[in-house]
Amino acid sequence: MAPESERRYDYQLLDVFTKTRFEGNPLAVFPFARGLSDVEMQCIAGELNLSETVFLLEPVDARAAAKARIFTPRRELDFAGHPTIGTAFVVSNLKAQRGRFALEENVGLVPIDTDTDADGYPMFWLTTPPLKFFETVDPVHCAKLLGLSVDDITPECQPQLVSAGSPMLFVHLVSMEAVDRAAARPELASQPVGSIDSVGTYVFARKEPQSSTSFDVYARMFAPQTGIAEDPATGGAIGPLAGYLLAHGKLPRKPLAFTSEQGVKMGRRSLLHVRIDAGTGGETIKVGGCVVAIAHGTFVLNGA
Repeated sequence: MAPESERRYDYQLLDVFTKTRFEGNPLAVFPFARGLSDVEMQCIAGELNLSETVFLLEPVDARAAAKARIFTPRRELDFAGHPTIGTAFVVSNLKAQRGRFALEENVGLVPIDTDTDADGYPMFWLTTPPLKFFETVDPVHCAKLLGLSVDDITPECQPQLVSAGSPMLFVHLVSMEAVDRAAARPELASQPVGSIDSVGTYVFARKEPQSSTSFDVYARMFAPQTGIAEDPATGGAIGPLAGYLLAHGKLPRKPLAFTSEQGVKMGRRSLLHVRIDAGTGGETIKVGGCVVAIAHGTFVLNGA
């Protein structure tokens, strides 16, 4: 029998933005995290060493189904996409939430919608929080950061910092081949690239062969400054990406939908879906994907 002083916290291990086990972006979710301190949450996230780990608590806002705190191995985030989608999967199953509900995150309430894909597989959609656009960044610096030539960067789209809660640097490259050649230099990634600290660099190119009616992209995300060398799927980048492409006139039509394929170089292919709806208050950007549950476990901690 375990000593009474031990505290046990169960967690679920998921693969997010995929329908195939061992692809997508892994995520750990602790459905009942009450009693864990901030330090303990950060230590657990570091021990698991996944891109993110989520701890669920009772919400402060009564409109939310749960409060989600999101940690990388090094820091807490105000918002992130793949943890939100994975958490929506857990909350939907745990509390029989269907249709529309909300999660409370540090960035505020994040609306969630549920539906199914063409194969009848459950999909979860988050509504991207309001975007903030920051300054553009010198392409020469971005090329050095990524081990590329400045000619690999699309000249009509200046690299730019954009945020939906976690600022990221977006760099539009000329080809999928250039995306595959990119390799973030940690010694440069840790240096500020503008007036704010970014959580990573998102590089992308149009998928080939290109279509005149869609803008599907092939992408990679480097975040060594948060303890993540490369992220297999970055849901928190897709809303800002859509906003960036809209701002540069790159998207062919509205309302529209497109996909982002990520994680291929890591052997963890992920597929992220985007829907953009134009309304009287401006565009609403939704990011969606599927989730696979693959394992569960328990952390055993000393008593309080």
